[in-house]
Amino acid sequence: METFYLENYVKQDGSIWRSSKYDFKDICHLIDGAFRREWEVQSENVSKMLDIQKKAIIGYETEVSFFKEKIRALVKKYGAEYVKYPAWYQNLEEGIYHENWGLAGIAEWFQADMQESSSAKIIGERIYFLEHGKMVLKPQKILKNRREQLIRAFLLLTPEERLDREFHEIYMLDGSRVTIFGGGMVKEDQDVIVFRRYVVPNLTFEEQARRGTIPEEAIPLFEDMVALGYNVAFTGAMRTGKSTFLSTWQSYEDESLEGVMVETDPELPLHKIMERAPIVQLLANGEKLKEITKNLMRSDADYIIMAEARDGLALDTAIKIAAKGTRRVKITFHSRDPMDFPYDVAGEIVKSLGGDLHYTARRVAASFDYIFHFIQLTDKSKKRLKSIYEVSLDKGEGSINLHPICQYSFTQDRWTWENHISRDKEDAGLEENRDIYSNYAKRLFKLTNMSLQKGETHA
Repeated sequence: METFYLENYVKQDGSIWRSSKYDFKDICHLIDGAFRREWEVQSENVSKMLDIQKKAIIGYETEVSFFKEKIRALVKKYGAEYVKYPAWYQNLEEGIYHENWGLAGIAEWFQADMQESSSAKIIGERIYFLEHGKMVLKPQKILKNRREQLIRAFLLLTPEERLDREFHEIYMLDGSRVTIFGGGMVKEDQDVIVFRRYVVPNLTFEEQARRGTIPEEAIPLFEDMVALGYNVAFTGAMRTGKSTFLSTWQSYEDESLEGVMVETDPELPLHKIMERAPIVQLLANGEKLKEITKNLMRSDADYIIMAEARDGLALDTAIKIAAKGTRRVKITFHSRDPMDFPYDVAGEIVKSLGGDLHYTARRVAASFDYIFHFIQLTDKSKKRLKSIYEVSLDKGEGSINLHPICQYSFTQDRWTWENHISRDKEDAGLEENRDIYSNYAKRLFKLTNMSLQKGETHA
């Protein structure tokens, strides 16, 4: 006689599983067959059914509900209400839907309690979620035939994408980015599907300070910098919090000002962050960006944002617009060392458009006021503002000057300050608002004094 273990029949809420003649795989297979037979019988409506299936897989709620209602009816018909389903699904109907047609085991990543996770990966049959800054291997697996079905479903989002390509990048209805690597780009049976989404946190400097990303005492200083309209670059490696800080910075902008944001990927939902602000959000890269560059140059917008400026054309566009005297220019840029920022940006521009590297680097230095550099600590859930550099161009000598006004100490987990404001930053601040500039200068002086009292200057 088979040994009876009570824990095998107790659900998470404490209620008892009732017995069923089916296991989860059985009922998934049975209901899949029932759907197929129905579609075969209703051959005259096959086009309509396929459209419903396509929309359900993509994630349209009405079509998903259609599937789940039919699944629920079939479960009742087969007397399978008490089939034990895997723990990563929220209920039996959802489990059957995702196993047969939906997102399979990756569906858990889209549940409400995983919304703080910004990334998930499928590598071969293994599934990983980013949790508390670390990639965690999950117990669910996804076999090769199911991965292939999943990829075909994702490609329904972009009919122009050919299935035989080895690389795909698409976006789901909720804005999540799906990147697919396959074919000759990966090892046998080790195809990769990467899911990334922009996790919209509480976009305030206070929240950034609570997380330890920035110093709390600098919040008034940053608010003044936003109000003074300084041109800023947010730099760092991937996953260092650049985009989050840009969004936070942007949320403090005057909502009456007109803005233009250009992205290569739709990651920053400014229409949600600043619902009342007249911000034009454009998606463009390569040839599309070339087409709109002239219009951007003629734009009467008060500021421009180049989110994730990746190529020379995007960077050159930002530099040209800043050179016109446009304030509040903001970009994020992948860079390991902020001291190299002018030449890193210049290198991308020259590589794409030609020109002299040193001259272009001087253009970059003349276009930006401050560089905020971010890092990720060993605990990858923790980000830090590593440094702030004032950047300027000495037009007389033609030299590029980068001066640190803030630096982070790893050993002490705190920031040090230096009171330095170049003449061009002073002039720009006074021109924008004399009172706010006066507050800004006083606050930087006060932060520096606090560092001096602790014996922690970095001059």
